[in-house]
Amino acid sequence: MSKLKVVSEKSLINNSRVVGLLAQLEKINTESTESDTARHVTSKILHLAQSQEKTRREMTAKGSTGMEVLLSTLENTKDLQTTLNILSILVELVSAGGGRRASFLVAKGGSQILLQLLMNASKESPPNEELMVQIHSILAKIGPKDKKFGVKARINGTLTITLNLVKQNLQNHRLVLPCLQLLRVYSANSVNSVSLGKNGVVELMFKIIGPFSKKNSGLMKVALDTLAALLKSKTNARRAVDRGYVQVLLTIYVDWHRHDNRHRNMLIRKGILQSLKSVTNIKLGRKAFIDANGMKILYNTSQLPVIPVTGPVAQLYNLPPEVDDVVDESDDNDDIDLEAENETENEDDLDQNFKNDDIETDINKLKPHQEPGRTIEELKMYEHLFPELVDDFQDYDLISKEPKPLVFEGKVRGPIVVPTAGEEASGNSGNLRKGVVMKANVSPKGDEDSKKRTFMDLAKEDIKDHDRTLQQQLGDQNRTISSVHGLNNDIVKALDRITLQNIPSQTAPGFTAEMKKDYSLPLTVVTCAKACPHVTTCGNVLFEGRTVQLGKLCCTGVETEDDEDTESTSSVEQASVEVSDGPTLHDSDLYIEIVKNTKSVPEYSEVAYPDYFGHIPPPFKEPILERPYGVQRTKIAQDIERLIHQSDIIDRVVYDLDNPNYTIPEEGDILKFNSKFESGNLRKVIQIRKNEYDLILNSDINSNHYHQWFYFEVSGMRPSIAYRFNIINCEKSNSQFNYGMQPLMYSVQEALNARPWWTRVGTDICYYKNHFSRSSVAAGGQKGKSYYTITFTVNFPHKDDVCYFAYHYPYTYSTLQMHLQKLESAHNPQQIYFRKDVLCETLSGNSCPLVTITAMPESNYYEHICQFRNRPYVFLSARVHPGETNASWVMKGTLEYLMSNNPTAQSLRECYIFKIVPMLNPDGVINGNHRCSLSGEDLNRQWQSPNPDLHPTIYHAKGLLQYLAAVKRLPLVYCDYHGHSRKKNVFMYGCSIKETVWHTSDNATSCDVVEDVGYRTLPKILSHIAPAFCMSSCSFVVEKSKESTARVVVWREIGVQRSYTMESTLCGCDQGKYKGLQIGTRELEEMGAKFCVGLLRLKRLTSPLEYNMPSSLLDFENDLIESSCKVTSPTTYVLDEDEPRFLEEVDYSAESNDELDIELAENAGDYEPSAQEEVLSDSESSRT
Repeated sequence: MSKLKVVSEKSLINNSRVVGLLAQLEKINTESTESDTARHVTSKILHLAQSQEKTRREMTAKGSTGMEVLLSTLENTKDLQTTLNILSILVELVSAGGGRRASFLVAKGGSQILLQLLMNASKESPPNEELMVQIHSILAKIGPKDKKFGVKARINGTLTITLNLVKQNLQNHRLVLPCLQLLRVYSANSVNSVSLGKNGVVELMFKIIGPFSKKNSGLMKVALDTLAALLKSKTNARRAVDRGYVQVLLTIYVDWHRHDNRHRNMLIRKGILQSLKSVTNIKLGRKAFIDANGMKILYNTSQLPVIPVTGPVAQLYNLPPEVDDVVDESDDNDDIDLEAENETENEDDLDQNFKNDDIETDINKLKPHQEPGRTIEELKMYEHLFPELVDDFQDYDLISKEPKPLVFEGKVRGPIVVPTAGEEASGNSGNLRKGVVMKANVSPKGDEDSKKRTFMDLAKEDIKDHDRTLQQQLGDQNRTISSVHGLNNDIVKALDRITLQNIPSQTAPGFTAEMKKDYSLPLTVVTCAKACPHVTTCGNVLFEGRTVQLGKLCCTGVETEDDEDTESTSSVEQASVEVSDGPTLHDSDLYIEIVKNTKSVPEYSEVAYPDYFGHIPPPFKEPILERPYGVQRTKIAQDIERLIHQSDIIDRVVYDLDNPNYTIPEEGDILKFNSKFESGNLRKVIQIRKNEYDLILNSDINSNHYHQWFYFEVSGMRPSIAYRFNIINCEKSNSQFNYGMQPLMYSVQEALNARPWWTRVGTDICYYKNHFSRSSVAAGGQKGKSYYTITFTVNFPHKDDVCYFAYHYPYTYSTLQMHLQKLESAHNPQQIYFRKDVLCETLSGNSCPLVTITAMPESNYYEHICQFRNRPYVFLSARVHPGETNASWVMKGTLEYLMSNNPTAQSLRECYIFKIVPMLNPDGVINGNHRCSLSGEDLNRQWQSPNPDLHPTIYHAKGLLQYLAAVKRLPLVYCDYHGHSRKKNVFMYGCSIKETVWHTSDNATSCDVVEDVGYRTLPKILSHIAPAFCMSSCSFVVEKSKESTARVVVWREIGVQRSYTMESTLCGCDQGKYKGLQIGTRELEEMGAKFCVGLLRLKRLTSPLEYNMPSSLLDFENDLIESSCKVTSPTTYVLDEDEPRFLEEVDYSAESNDELDIELAENAGDYEPSAQEEVLSDSESSRT
């Protein structure tokens, strides 16, 4: 029965009316029958096409010959009515089917036939109006879909035909409208645009557009769109300037703005602005615009009135942004007109799958294949960096020397305890770093009960969120510190004279060495009657004649606390403070000694106070900042006022690294700036208004771009004054500064008042495109790319303080070396195997440290040495991008946890040998770069073929991995720590063939790929145990642009399946425990510790026999993963970063003002703006 039904349906389709009519029409064409029959048949087809969507689908279906029959008839018929019928049919097909049907018509040769028909019809005198309207209407619809349309039109000579029709029929709006639409399509080709301009098209457009009128608004809109396209040609723009049309456009705009009170013609006003923008792309146009007082006119008209509660304007302000990407691809201020032949439009069906050209589609390239790269003989140079593989430990004082059988511990340990940011410190300043002594809770039922626990039970019990510092980890003794209330004025003076060569511990008897090293101790509040002089270079010479100092302390003394801080002050003044014993990782004296041997390109002569004092996390939460409505609009308006009222601008340089003879202004009300210290970045400062400063950042050394990281000192401020800072040469097209992120500030006064921490500060923060253009060299060959501005306002709490601002929590190379030395000196050599080697020297001669951490063997007997050597490797690296300082704080958390006395940490050391390169780009970090090394290259794009001379750290880090592969000791996990500037939370990128192929939309191929899904296990574990980690932000797609990154190369060439990049936000979290909070060093270090715990979980999953775990847990990985070709989130290449698509709301005014082309043919008829057009229209004034 079902078979008969199928047959009947097939016969019904084959015998449908339209198919029969098309067959009849085809027969008429071959037999040259009378035209009356053809007219009758096409009339019936038109009726069916107008009334039935089914008919339109059949005629454009795959395999249908209907379109060929219609075009063939159109090409051969001499009958006017038949031609009009066919054109009407084509209009119906294209109008109802959108872009796909227009492309289908182009593919069948429709554009060439229609252009030839236009040529033939123009020879009649006079030409038939209805025929011309139809031809122009359909050509305007299909033209944007034909890449060669501009060339075809020029060759056929139809440009002048359309132009002459407009000239001769200016009052015939029905005919002029489709002609203007087609002129707009012609103008997309720069050659056509110039040709039309020579024939007077610009002058013709100004005969159509004019002052406000309620009539013919649709015609006005299309004319303005056409004019804007024509003026993108420099030739046409110059012609418009020479004829005074800039003043005309401004006059027309003011008239429309004044009369369009109900905002029903916003698209017309926008069209005028787009025409002005096209003209001002040339220097002559900008001059004419300013001479015509254009800045003031547009500024005055852009002042936002009270927003109505209802109506189209209210709707615009209530609509959410519909942009999910901040890639700025529309900066076309380069005076170069794009050829229509080069345009690509993929606006076919809305349900078409997302395609990313950056995704690798070649499965052969995707499949990992181990490449030795270097010979075994060459790789032997790394043998000395792996002594743990050959050492017999005969000379070591091990814990036990009694021979014991080699037995793996079968029990699953109790809950895993790690440092956590969950508990806030006490509000008392005297107990800022008070920790909680933690114990590992073991099940009272003993080992058998532990063995029976499921993994998810462990997930619930493993983490006890307490704040635990390294002090509690390394010891539990207490010590008593005498009161520090005896500090006097000499302390401030002594601090002012500290140099790198001479840091006398005896300069201030009350300021003990313990106090310098442990900033958990509260420093007493003291006062100073005399102002401290600004100290110049003190003359104590280091090596090679270089004089170095700590920097000036331009304060009148350490201020007393405010009245509301009396409780804190009273606790500070207690006779004694008990803190846990054990060395901290910060030692000011050691830091100074290390800085002496750090080599920088500028030969820095100072040490920043935050790096000297150290940083501890503040005892309070810092929520993501909510930006008030209208802030960005206000800031941009203030920038425009500079150009209008230039006499109000001070425009005085107050800091300039480029001018070695520059002298600091002596006026008391001017801020002083400095960045001549490690990791500092500030090139020039210009005072704009009394309390407003423009700041210009240095580019990366040996590069002319990558301006984003900043770290600088400010002094000479007055309290209760709002200072505005504008960093005006940033390059990213958007930033988390638009979504609640704040810059960081460190106050020396606060540090002396027992608060030595970086805090998030600033109000009225926003990030937007400014009017400064980048050179083509700085923009990678693209002319006219704009810079972006970070602006923020700060009220300083103290007078004449010394404050530091930074993009993120600074972590210098010298800080890393200090931390490593402190870890090495504090560890228990009987329990922890710790080795610090030099991987290589950088271009400037700094050493790149390599750290090895594992547990010492239980004894030096063969069985224990064998177990020691057979531990799998975990390879970690960080800070390949200097501006991503959060990666170093995560690495600090990892190192501290691995070196702690925590029982879980000991278990972890017994499971793995950790090889860690904590800073892959020391030179970039030292010199304040954002992304590059001294070679001016992004080191994370050099892993495929690193140069041993230009990229030594990458060359040798890859060599270590190649050596491990050569000796059959492939790491179980490789992870490269990074920071992310445009997404929240912490997440991972991994590598998967299956998920990558899935994105090619070839589902059959992706389902045929067989792949171990273990790459998802570690991220899934972290999503359970780390509150800042977000699994939904992870991606495992391999992109072409990332093929030379560490993650992809280690996966593809070395053969490490679990090869990851772990990205930590610079802003904060929008999910989980820390939702709504900005991230701090406590949370970042916690993430580093939780990563370690995740590795222990991974070990238990991948080696269940070793831990006697139930076999049911072997299925846990598969339970974590939905393996049926499902991808958590797609990624796309954003600028030159390891970043996925930006999926948060985007402030339109932070993007380019360019709009996506709206199909001209869509403007025919009523011209009421669509919902999408309403969102796009007047975008600058509708979003702040």
